[in-house]
Amino acid sequence: MNDRLAISYGLAAVLLWSTVATAFKITLTYMDPIQMLAAASVVSTLSLIAVAGWQGKLNQLSSTFAKRPLYYLMLGLINPFIYYLVLFKAYDLLPASLAQPINYSWAITLTLMAAIFLGQKIRKQDWIAAGLGYIGVVIIATKGDIFGLQFDSPLGVGLALLSTLLWAGYWILNAKNQADPVIGLLLGFLLSLPFSISLSLYTSDWQGIPWQGWLAVSYVGLFEMGITFVLWLNAVKLASNAAKVSNLIFISPFISLILLATIIGEQIHPTTLIGLVMIVIGLVIQQRKSKA
Repeated sequence: MNDRLAISYGLAAVLLWSTVATAFKITLTYMDPIQMLAAASVVSTLSLIAVAGWQGKLNQLSSTFAKRPLYYLMLGLINPFIYYLVLFKAYDLLPASLAQPINYSWAITLTLMAAIFLGQKIRKQDWIAAGLGYIGVVIIATKGDIFGLQFDSPLGVGLALLSTLLWAGYWILNAKNQADPVIGLLLGFLLSLPFSISLSLYTSDWQGIPWQGWLAVSYVGLFEMGITFVLWLNAVKLASNAAKVSNLIFISPFISLILLATIIGEQIHPTTLIGLVMIVIGLVIQQRKSKA
């Protein structure tokens, strides 16, 4: 019963995450990346407060922060502030069908960074996964011209790759955090909110944003940065074997490409699918357990 519920939670999270690349591009037609960060962060913070309140955990907020205030400030500055600012700008500069698969390689980046910062051993299959993954990234970014290395937007590709470093770094910093994950995430959003709002007020003009923009950014705040994370946590917690849930994530980028093509009419270059398949194969290889 628990496994069935876990898979339901996991599928719900994966399907919602599959929609966010489309939601990003729609939102960016009405807002710049800094406005998008600020508005989505407000929505996400409110949703996480509601979730923590529903779970009866809000009383943990002040005591958790008091134990490690600078640590949670650093986490909040990485995610959501810098990470989503970089990610949204990458989506602003690139077609979503390029930005999304490149960002999806963050799990391979995490393995390499964990070896450097946590002293974890890199297995043979991790090197194979990294090789396949980053060849896939180059194929996607160059649209198959891997030897010419010509990019439509070198800055956009660079920011998409930087987002993988930031996201992997965030999880490495979280690796030994014993606090409740919802409270830890909420603290990061609360502490980063003054920075994102102040930056948006300084750089952006909030006049004239239509209701469609507010609706789109609310969707991003709820289902990319907020509630979906809680669904995924519940799925992993309930599953008898984490692999039953974690393997679901491999369907997300393919659904995302279908939605980008059908909803906003984005043309999917054939090499994007080739590169994405290589990334996914690399991730599957990476997840396989080593023989004893």
